[in-house]
Amino acid sequence: MLLRHTPTEIKERSALTVNPAKTCQPIGAMYAALGIHGCLPHSHGSQGCYAYHRSALTRHYKEPVVAATSAFTEGASVFGGQANLVQAIDNIFTVYNPDVIAVHTTCLSETIGDDVPQIFAKAKADGKVPEGKYVLHASTPSYVGSHVTGFANMTKAMVDYFAESNGRRAKTVNLIPGYVEPSDMTEIRRIAELMGVPTIMFPDTAKVLNGPLTGKYRMFPEGGVTIEELKKSGSSVGTIAMGRTASMPAARALDAKCKVPCEILGLPLGLHGTDAFVDTLRRMAGVSVPAALNLERGQLVDSISDWHQYLYGKRVALVGDPDQVLALTRFLVALDMQPVHIITGTPAGKKYEKSLREAVAGVPADVNIKVPGDMLLFHQWIKNAPVDLIIGNTYAKYIAKDEDTPLIRYGFPIYDRLGHSYFATMGYRGALRLLEKLLDAILDRKDRDADDIDMELVM
Repeated sequence: MLLRHTPTEIKERSALTVNPAKTCQPIGAMYAALGIHGCLPHSHGSQGCYAYHRSALTRHYKEPVVAATSAFTEGASVFGGQANLVQAIDNIFTVYNPDVIAVHTTCLSETIGDDVPQIFAKAKADGKVPEGKYVLHASTPSYVGSHVTGFANMTKAMVDYFAESNGRRAKTVNLIPGYVEPSDMTEIRRIAELMGVPTIMFPDTAKVLNGPLTGKYRMFPEGGVTIEELKKSGSSVGTIAMGRTASMPAARALDAKCKVPCEILGLPLGLHGTDAFVDTLRRMAGVSVPAALNLERGQLVDSISDWHQYLYGKRVALVGDPDQVLALTRFLVALDMQPVHIITGTPAGKKYEKSLREAVAGVPADVNIKVPGDMLLFHQWIKNAPVDLIIGNTYAKYIAKDEDTPLIRYGFPIYDRLGHSYFATMGYRGALRLLEKLLDAILDRKDRDADDIDMELVM
């Protein structure tokens, strides 16, 4: 049934991917664009592409995701999509009146070589972009990278198009949160506010993809970074980029363009990841860590101490996006768990793989790492060396079912559970929630497998 045909024998594959542990660039670009206030993402390609990108995000967030498309037909595929995009820009500003249109390319428009900046110039010359309105674009061919790459490219485009320096340094700190949930962006901002640090976060999907049901539809919710804030980001005192794969390109671009110094960190996930973020924010802004934040940290340390006996030595298989997988690996190792099978489908480079291997250097077990890898190899590793726990997105549930192994859903996409867009896993509070999920999965399995004699009332 399901994936039980997966062979245990592992054969080297150099030109074949089976069940890729990723999706395509435009999905990440669309997600990043939704983090701009009053923005309508636009897919420069066929209707089928944009329909898939919208449906993937809608299924994950259970929110209506708005976007537009150039609606390529055979003619545009042969002669180019300039006419389609110019007409689309005119229609979008006339009918929907967004503040900004964020165009991302697709395989088709990239392959035929459409010059989007030139098309923008044509649209502006023809009066299709109203005064006070904006357009930006990111190059996001689906046959390169992944959704994380697309997110990084669109975030960098925000810097390229809007960041300005006024020659003075404001007290604000730029926060580039990486490819994380809206709830995580809210938690990261809350920590900064608790420390009294004014920030500019971009992109910011909080209140956009986890907003309230009010009975009144709003095409452009109140959340998202504003264009004015993006312009001011070039005058901030510094930038903290969380996650090298998703956030570093924008931070480096802002440093090169506006001379805003940047710090590249991992995601603020777990005790040590959050410590690094808090300490960097403290130094960059010249503030002290408040007692309220120290309390949250102490509660996390206390919980880890109380429940360490049930986490110690548990073998874990991880699959997901690079920044998240690295942060999770470090957190699990800090809990004395053993991440033994680690895969990301996103090409992330030798430096990333080196960081992963350094993170598991002290694990007393054989550790398998593949960057990039696929779900078939992930399943084969688990078949050959079983684990106590799997952490991955919804697609990992087929492996979990076939191998009778507990699964914690984490990352993108999650189609079959609620909570990821409302409950953070970043920061000390988020780490507590993640710790709870780890314990629930392990102790529920312990109860399930216990006989009448071994069943414990008090764990």
